[in-house]
Amino acid sequence: MASGNAIRGSRVGAGPMGEAERGESAPRVFVSFWCVNKHETKPSFASDAQIPDTWDCPRCGFPAGPDKDNPPARSRTEPYKTHLAYVRERRSAEDGDQILAEALAKLRGQI
Repeated sequence: MASGNAIRGSRVGAGPMGEAERGESAPRVFVSFWCVNKHETKPSFASDAQIPDTWDCPRCGFPAGPDKDNPPARSRTEPYKTHLAYVRERRSAEDGDQILAEALAKLRGQI
């Protein structure tokens, strides 16, 4: 006996004729972008779309540009900072000792 699920094996949006019912796709243009590692990527854009100046390389993640001989430089990424690192930027060790002493005095006075 059949399971009763009529859409098994098809994807959402697919009609009885598949993609043919959807009509013609927009005219496309392929643009080459190169990164500093000489990787080439060719994303497609609608022919009337504005082409971006840079594109992220899918292989290494560095920015890529349309000029093969002069690709964009690698972007400098800042390391992840913890909350404590941000606090240490704003406060000195002496400030921390003073705040800790005030907090301990306040707690001892409440007990």
